Amino acid sequence: MTGRVTLVGGGPGDPELLTLRAVRALGEADVVLYDRLAPRSELERLAPNALLVDVGKRPGHHAVPQGRIEELMVDHALRGAHVVRLKGGDPYVFGRGSEEVLACRRAGVPVEVVPGVSSAIAVPASAGIPLTHRGLTHLFTVVSGHAPLTDDEHRHLAGLGGTIVVLMGVNTLPQLAAGLLRSGLSATTPVAVVERGFSTDQRTTVAELGDIVIAAGVAGVSSPAVIVVGEVVRLAQDGDADAVATLEQAGTLAGESP
Repeated sequence: MTGRVTLVGGGPGDPELLTLRAVRALGEADVVLYDRLAPRSELERLAPNALLVDVGKRPGHHAVPQGRIEELMVDHALRGAHVVRLKGGDPYVFGRGSEEVLACRRAGVPVEVVPGVSSAIAVPASAGIPLTHRGLTHLFTVVSGHAPLTDDEHRHLAGLGGTIVVLMGVNTLPQLAAGLLRSGLSATTPVAVVERGFSTDQRTTVAELGDIVIAAGVAGVSSPAVIVVGEVVRLAQDGDADAVATLEQAGTLAGESP
């Protein structure tokens, strides 16, 4: 008898942000294939009867290739298991969830998608940054920073206005900042980089667009992080206490540059 697959969005990593439907799916799972950014700490409790398989990917290192993940998911289901594919954030927001759904459909495996809280929205909120604010901005754009954007994409982003949210963008931050500046976005536009959202060592680095690359370097910013570009950053109520000192240090270094 063929089993089934449930793609579950695990949110930004805090188990308390799992939906009720996600918790129920994990409780019914026979196999859980989970990602690096999924809420892993409580899996033994949430999926007490399941085989737990780490298929997490790290920047530049895919221990289990995407094709193999899909094979594992389908193979377990064809043997009758209820497979939960637990992903960070939402399965359909840069999560390759649609590819995994198609793999199930091609194999004749029933598949369901449980949406998750996207880190694009939740992580800025955890740092006190709203993505929209009445009278300030009425739109936001979410982009992947996994690879550098094109000049056309930079121009479109700068021209749209509003808030820009970049996921997986730490390594391409220099190209992003330079591209937005070339495309006419003001150098004084505030930028926040929120690292490790909802963890005990969450940290926010704030600087202006013209200084953010230096500020990020001074702070030693690393993945995972969400980048927010726009005036809403000024509304943050609980930014990191070190952000001001980092910004001042970055300004000093920028002034010393030839």
